[in-house]
Formats: sequence, C-alpha cells, structure tokens
Amino acid sequence: MVEKKNISKNTLKEKQAETKEIEDYVAEEPKQNKKNKFTFDNRFFRVTGLIFILLSVYFIIAFSSYIFTWSVDFDKVKGSWLNLVSDNNVKVDNWLGKFGAIISHIFIYNGFGVASYLFVLIFLTIGLKLFIQVAMFNLKKLLGLSFFLIIMISVILGHFFVKDEFLFIGGVFGYQSNLWLNGALGNIGTTFLLVFSVFIFFVVVFNSSFNWLKLIFSVKEKATLVENDETVENKELKNVLIKDVTEEDTRNESENKIEISTIDENGFENVELKNENEVPVKNEVTTDKTSDIELIVENPVQSNIETIEINTEPIALGEYDPTLDLPKYQPPTIELLEEYGTNAASVQKEELEANKNKIIETLGNYGIQIAKIKATIGPSVTLYEIIPEAGVRIAKIKNLEDDIALSLSALGIRIIAPIPGRGTIGIEVPNLNPEIVSMKSIFMSDKFQNSGFDLPIGLGKTIANEVYVADLTKMPHLLMAGATGQGKSVGLNAILASLLYKKHPSQVKFILIDPKKVELTLFSKIERHFLAKLPDFEEAIITDTRKVVRTLNSLCIVMESRYDLLKDAGVRNIKEYNKKFIERKLNPNEGHHFFPYLVVIIDEFADLIMTAGKEVELPLTRLAQLARAVGIHLIIATQRPSVNIITGTIKANFPARLAFRVISKIDSRTILDIGGADQLVGRGDMLLSTGSDLIRLQCAFIDTPEVNKITDFIGSQEGYTSAFLLPEFNDENSGEKDNYDSSERDPMFEEAARVIVMHQQGSTSLIQRKLKLGYNRAGRIIDQLEAAGIVGPFEGSKAREVRIKDEMSLEQFLRDVNKN
Repeated sequence: MVEKKNISKNTLKEKQAETKEIEDYVAEEPKQNKKNKFTFDNRFFRVTGLIFILLSVYFIIAFSSYIFTWSVDFDKVKGSWLNLVSDNNVKVDNWLGKFGAIISHIFIYNGFGVASYLFVLIFLTIGLKLFIQVAMFNLKKLLGLSFFLIIMISVILGHFFVKDEFLFIGGVFGYQSNLWLNGALGNIGTTFLLVFSVFIFFVVVFNSSFNWLKLIFSVKEKATLVENDETVENKELKNVLIKDVTEEDTRNESENKIEISTIDENGFENVELKNENEVPVKNEVTTDKTSDIELIVENPVQSNIETIEINTEPIALGEYDPTLDLPKYQPPTIELLEEYGTNAASVQKEELEANKNKIIETLGNYGIQIAKIKATIGPSVTLYEIIPEAGVRIAKIKNLEDDIALSLSALGIRIIAPIPGRGTIGIEVPNLNPEIVSMKSIFMSDKFQNSGFDLPIGLGKTIANEVYVADLTKMPHLLMAGATGQGKSVGLNAILASLLYKKHPSQVKFILIDPKKVELTLFSKIERHFLAKLPDFEEAIITDTRKVVRTLNSLCIVMESRYDLLKDAGVRNIKEYNKKFIERKLNPNEGHHFFPYLVVIIDEFADLIMTAGKEVELPLTRLAQLARAVGIHLIIATQRPSVNIITGTIKANFPARLAFRVISKIDSRTILDIGGADQLVGRGDMLLSTGSDLIRLQCAFIDTPEVNKITDFIGSQEGYTSAFLLPEFNDENSGEKDNYDSSERDPMFEEAARVIVMHQQGSTSLIQRKLKLGYNRAGRIIDQLEAAGIVGPFEGSKAREVRIKDEMSLEQFLRDVNKN
C-alpha cells in the first residue's frame, strides 16, 4: 500500500496528462461521426439525386423552348448576361425566363446544338442512381457513350446545316469543327469521313454485322454466277435458272422440295435435304435466305450432276445469354425490405468514458499500466484497443477476461491479445443499446451493389461498422452453428436473400433440406424459379431423411457428369466452362449445357446424422471434397456442434465456419477450433472464421414478413414449368429397384450396350455423351443394362463393372436375350 501511495504522489501530473489524452482520443471519433453524419447519410445522396433530376427536367423544358424562341431571344442573350439578368425592362420568350434562355444559348447555340439533349439523359441517370441508390446502369459506360454521341452528332449536323438560320442545330462546336475539316479534307472528304465514322460507331457499340448488305450482294452474286455459266448447254434451262434466282422471294413451289440449312435454338447450323414423295428434282435452283449456299441440279437424264457451292463465313450469332430463358424476370426491389431505426448515436460519450475508466482501473488493480487506448464503435460491440506499458506480459491481460467482465457488469467481454497485424490488445465490450443492422442497409451499400463476386452474400457489419460481403465460391462451403434463438435461422435467410437479389434464376439453384419442416418452407413459393429437386418429389423443400439421402447421391451424379463435361471441354472449373459455353465454343448436341450454381442448404444437420448417419455423411463428404470446382456449394447449420455431429472429415472440408453464441467453450472449439463463441452476446452477434482470420460480425436482420414479400414478388412472375430437375437415383438398399421386361426396354438399349462394352466403362454420363441422350433417359438405360446383367451394380464413386468383355460376346448375348 505504501508503494502504491508513493507512486500516486510522484506521478500525479503524468496521470492527469494521460487521462486527458485518453479522454480526447476516445471522444475524437464520436465528434467526427457527428461532423460527417449528414455527409455520408442516405439523405445526402437522395437530396443530390433530386437536384440532378430537377436539373434534367429544367434543361429539357429550356431546350425545347429555345428551339422555337431562339431567333427572338438571340440578340438579348448574345450580349452581357449580367446586364440581361439585372435589367427588368428586357423580356425574353423562353418558357423558363432569362436563365432558361441563357443556359439554352450556352449549351445549344454556343455548344453542341440539339445534341445537347443528351445532357438531359446524363443528369437524369445520375439523379436516379443517387436517389434510388441502385446501380441501374453502368454509369461509366453511359457517360462515355453519351459524350461521344454529343460530339459526333454535333459535327454531323454542323456539316449539313451551315446556314445562319440553322446554325443552332449543330451549334458553334459543330460549325467550327466542319470549318476545320473542310479546310483539311474538302467538303466531299468530310462527308466520307462522317459516313465512315457512323459505320464504325455501329460496329463498335452495337456489333452490327450489316446483314442487309450481305443479302443484297449475295443475290447479285448468284445472278452473275448463273449468267456467266458457259457450261450450261440448254439455253432455256439457263433462262429458267436466272428467273428462279431473281424471283426466289415470291416463288413457292409445292410439288418438289430441296430443304436448306436452318439455325437451331442453340446457334448451330443443321443441313437437311429432302425430296417430297421421292419425285426426282428437275431443273431447279433453290437458295436459302439464312445461308449463301446455292444448289444447282441439272437434268436427271444426264449422267453428271454438277453442284456449285459458294463458301461464306459462318453467321455471327453473338454470345449465349442464359437469362433469356426468363427474359421478363425482375429481381426483388429494395422497397420490399424494412429500414429499421439505427442506433448509431446510442453509444454516448458517457458510456465510452465509464467503460474506459473501468478498464484502466481493473488493469491498474493488477499492476498493469496502459500507455494508450482507442475506441472503435461497432453496431453491437465497441472495441477498445489498448497499448500497455513496456514490460507487461500479454498473457497476464488475457487471464483477466472474467475480472474485466465483472467490473463492467457486461456479458460477452472478449479479449484479443494481440490483435493480428495491429500491435495492440483488443477488449470487445457489448454496447448498452445495440444497433439493429437491417438487410436493406446491406443491400443498398456500394460494397454489395458493385460486388464482382460470383455468389455474393451480405452477412452484416464488422466491429468497425463496415459492410461485410463474402463470396460463397471462395469459401467454398460454410459450416454454421449456434444455440437456439441466437440468430442462426436469420443468418440462413440473409444468405438466401443475398443470392436472390444478385442472381438470375438461370444462374443459381437451391437445394433446401429442412428436417424441422418450418424454417425453409418460406421459400417454397419460388420453386419454379430457384429450387431444384428430384423428378418424383412433390415438394422441393426436402424434409424426409430418405429423400435427403437420395438427393445427396443425385448431386454426386451431377458432380460426376459435370466433371466429365469439364474434361471434354478442356477446362478446370465451372467459371471457365460457362465462359466457353457462353462464347459458343461448346456444342449442345454433344451434351454440353450452361451450368447453374447449385447451393445446398441443410438446416439442423444434427437431426440428419442421428437418423441417417453414414448414409448422409458419405455423399456429403464426397461433395465437400470434390464439388467446389463444378459449382456445387454446401451450407450446413446445426445447433449442436459436438464432435459426433461435426466430424473431423467434415470440418477438414469446411474451412469457412460461422459461429453464433454457443453454450460452452467446448462447443466453440468444436466449430471454430478456438474459444470465443461462448463469449458472444446473442441476437445475431457472430464470429466468422475463414482459415487464418477470425472476424466478429453483427448479422444483418431480415424478418419473416420481409422474406414473404421477397418470395411473393418472385413467385408472382413467370417461371420455368417446374423446379430444376436433378437426375434420378435408385437406392440400391431400398428394395425398390425396377425389374425391366425385355419388351419395355429402351429403343437405344442395344446401342448403349455396344457403347458400354466397347469402352469397358459402365457410366451413365458415357451413354449420355455418346448417344446424345438426356441424363434421366441414360440413367434408365444403365438400370436396364444392370437388370440384363451387362453391367454390375452401383458402387458409389467407382464406375460400374462391365461383365461382358468383348463385342462378339455381346452380340451373342443379345441374340440369346431376344430369342427369349
């Protein structure tokens, strides 16, 4: 006690100075927040957006009036604008008065002419984006295109309207530009340059191929070819050929037919020749508007049939767009979500000061002196970063976690000693009035709106009040755990809502597994848009354990099929494959198709393990190990993170873990491999582990009525005819395997058997690729081959055994089977 008293006397002035420094440091951030509160508030952007919208309306009225009144007001506005505005005796005819006349004169006459109307579009676009706070357009591209059009239109109009009474159409900019161009290139040269620029514009911006020019020149080329053909000895036949070419648009003959090339829905050319009623074709020329291939058939009495082909480049079809499956689909709007009242200012200076004093006092009681302290206010927790005096052991501070919690009378104190990469020690203290982080605030943020992630999920806000958006494809699977009522279901809804707001139904599909039968049923309304299921399931939300096993095994089949297609395409992952398919470098006739992402969400995983055990764990582990490259991602949630539920094999394949508040340190270590989840305060407070990083977040809150509004909005739109169908899977242990009669076998049964024996590979995907069949039909054929004894039973990840080793044995086998 004597020593402590002496220290206090000797260092009284130092302590007062330190306390004053700490007070100033802690109070600094709230002052800055108050200062910049309006600047970064949503109201600032909305007010700015309204100003731009008002400017666009003002400009369009002023410009439109100027078109009719410019000649009357010209002498008044060409002089001093200050005198014009200050002189009340001068009147103008512009609908918006003197300012309208001046602004119109600046932009139209002295500027770019009628091309200045594009400034209205620019202001309106900026205003709508700031006011609605949604990235409706690519603003950067729109601005670039608009300014280019303003210049190009002004120059073109200035070239053709050079008289004084029409000078306002191209503006002074267009007039002066043409004076320079005419001097450099001449009038004709300038005309050619402008026409050439228009063609370049359409090619670069709209990728125009000018097919109408192709059609004109192709018809002329065909007529010239027939006219110059000196090998045709029959003069009458020659005249008929020329007549047929020139009248091909109006001619419609029904007695004979030669079919020409067509373009299928996938963009590939199919050529089919038919002769109706097998009647010989006589003296005909047929051409197709969709291709430049001409077929000339001479008199069939002659021994020689001469064919002349004109080779042209393939028709450019552009990139494949999967969203055109549902072209009228609209994503949910921000207005469907609630904007809960924020409590950003609820952490008052008094609360910060009291917590700071208690931390200093508690540490001081154990002889730990602090050199500096800093407070970072979060939505539910405030982080106090302290720098201890030299010589203080970090472990000593870490052991005082419970003592600090006792002195602050707060639940959920967590000490981070040290904070990685900061060189400080962190003490997280829950706020007295935690903020509700609304889902709307996450979706309206620039970080979410402009996210370039493949599967972006807005989880909430960090302890520094920053929006946190993660990419599910980078995780690539997520393991969630938390005690009942701590926010786990809200977290799942936040993940689903994030993907619904960012992705088109053609780009992502959900497989929802809900043993409790109540949590995920809210999403049953979007079955025809976003959900996937097996063909014989009545409902897309899976609640029965046996159906879960079949679904997971079906996903394994999808995974293997996709890997086979990736191999054929010569790519490594779904992103490269879809890019190649979109660029039309993969042929759908060979089994290739666009891969949507498949997100599997399992709620109450513990219940599945208790009822199904290894039946669920085996396919789940296979998917966790292999499925990430083909776009299948797993999200597993449980309220019991015990070692018999979350096994080491599962944890090894789930590097991303999300922990809400759990009951004990053991549960925290099971889910995160570290303590801390037991120190959380609940109500959406969570820890996210992404390998080496551990981040504390406040989960965004989305209530049940909001989810209902989102699903109602999507469900009311036109969707697919059914949910996304997964391939059929017959459980080998269920005793329900079909027995196929030979009379009920598929017509492709024998051909499939030959393919299987030739390649010695009992694979459904092999039949699908070689015979160009759908997966369900190929699966039925492989079951028929098994029933006939040609291939062995299903063996998980291994290919089926082929029991017939050569084609001669197969032919004998098929003859014997057909006799029976």
